[in-house]
Amino acid sequence: MRKLVPVLVAGAVTLCAVLPAANAHAFNASRPGAADATTGDVVQVAQQKPVPAKYHRRMVRLTTDERPGTIIVDTNNKFLYLVESKNRAIRYGIGVGREGFGWSGVVKVGRKAEWPGWTPPPEMIVRERKKGRILPAYMEGGINNPLGARALYLYNKNGHDTAFRIHGTNEPWSIGLNMSSGCIRMMNKDVEHLYARANVGAKVIVVGPGGREGKVSFDDRGVDVLRTLFGSLGG
Repeated sequence: MRKLVPVLVAGAVTLCAVLPAANAHAFNASRPGAADATTGDVVQVAQQKPVPAKYHRRMVRLTTDERPGTIIVDTNNKFLYLVESKNRAIRYGIGVGREGFGWSGVVKVGRKAEWPGWTPPPEMIVRERKKGRILPAYMEGGINNPLGARALYLYNKNGHDTAFRIHGTNEPWSIGLNMSSGCIRMMNKDVEHLYARANVGAKVIVVGPGGREGKVSFDDRGVDVLRTLFGSLGG
C-alpha cells in the first residue's frame, strides 16, 4: 500500500545527461537484451524469463483524488495505474529506468503513435560509427523496433517533448526491472490497451527520484475481485 506518496514535480523534466553507447543487439529480436527506446542502450539479460504474474494487467481498488484518465507511474513498485474513478483503476506492470536514470514529475501525453518509428540521436550515430557499429538514421515501426507496438510521448507543462515515452517493448522479460534510460516500457498487449484508453493531454504523474515539489495521494488496495470476475480486461 502507498499513501500520501510525495511526487517530486519539476517545472520541466531533465533528460539524462549521459547517453550510454548503443549495441547492435538492440535491433535483433533473437538476442537477449533490452533496448532503451530513447538511447538505444542495451543491457544484457541472463535469460528470457516470463513476466511475473504480479505484473500482469489487473483491475484494482485504488483510492486517489486524481481525476479519471490520470496516469500514475509508480517506478518504485513497477506499476502504472490508469485512474478510472476515485476508487478504481487499471494496473499494468512496467519496466523503468535503471539506477541513475530514474526521474519524477508531472507531465502529460503530448501525442500518441501506433507502431512508432525510432530515430537514434545524431551523436549516437556518430559515436557508434567510430566503433564499427552502423545504426540506421531511422528505424521503421515494427516488431523489432525498441518502441514496440504503441508510444505515448510525454511533454512538459510548456508543451516541449521530454524525450521520455511510455511505450511497448520487443523485450517483454524486462518488465518489472530497472533497465531503461528513463522511458516507461510495457508489454505490447498492455500498451495497446492503455493507448486505446489514454487521451492526448492526459496528466501523467511519475513517482520516483529527482523532483522538488508536489505530492499525490494514492493507495493500491489490491485486486478488485468482483470487477475481475465480471468485468472485462480485454483489448
